[in-house]
Amino acid sequence: MGIFNKIFGSESNEPNEEKKTLPWQELSSIEQLDKIAEASKTKTQAIFKHSTRCGISRMVIRNFESSFDLTGENVDLYYLDLLNHRDVSDKISAKFQVYHESPQFIVIRNGVAVHHSSHSTITPQVLHQFV
Repeated sequence: MGIFNKIFGSESNEPNEEKKTLPWQELSSIEQLDKIAEASKTKTQAIFKHSTRCGISRMVIRNFESSFDLTGENVDLYYLDLLNHRDVSDKISAKFQVYHESPQFIVIRNGVAVHHSSHSTITPQVLHQFV
């Protein structure tokens, strides 16, 4: 597992530097999607769909978190654990008309998806054009 830890990181081998904590809100119910759509009329909403068993997804979310440079005043960030809430993921695809991918990042403005990306194309910098 040594090479995988070097590529994907290991919780136990990370340096003791202070980690940036993002204002993630857990997305765990279908009912939250209507609230997200409504809130997107006044503030950018973003959903990160993450597979907790996938090393690539883990690497993408770590890269996202380390380069995130906005505040909770600019955007609401939602975190969806795909393994525990597949029904919510399916509803996101239908409601916002995006094809399911994992990992996936979806930006919502005025009730519609204005951007979606997956894998290595997920970056927080895309949010700057929507805030």
